[in-house]
Amino acid sequence: MKNKGRFPLQVGMVLAGSAALIAFPLVQYGTPEIVWAVAAGALLSTVNVLLGYVAIEYSFEKSYTTFVKAVLGGMGLRMAAMLAALTALIVFGGMHAVALTVSVMGFYAVYLVMEIVFIQRKVSLKNRE
Repeated sequence: MKNKGRFPLQVGMVLAGSAALIAFPLVQYGTPEIVWAVAAGALLSTVNVLLGYVAIEYSFEKSYTTFVKAVLGGMGLRMAAMLAALTALIVFGGMHAVALTVSVMGFYAVYLVMEIVFIQRKVSLKNRE
């Protein structure tokens, strides 16, 4: 498909745009602990959505059963890994819990919408072929 590789670029643009928007207020009014927690949360959510992209690309042309297992099963595994990473960063890493959690959830919500639109567009393009 002609759009292959476009989604990671869009994720990068959202990450860069978000960083540009929140950099000044975050550095000006936040403590270094909060800045690090927000950055870690953004990174964690970005890795999560890129792993989702890999699962979608891997399984899209395969059978429906394989697609559902890879995407939904992969989502369950990714969510469990994110929970473990959040717990480890808060308990063992001493990260600011609220800043980390809000950052993860904020980026996760935006990326989830992007992921749903990406799947919908892929299905729509496939149905036109």
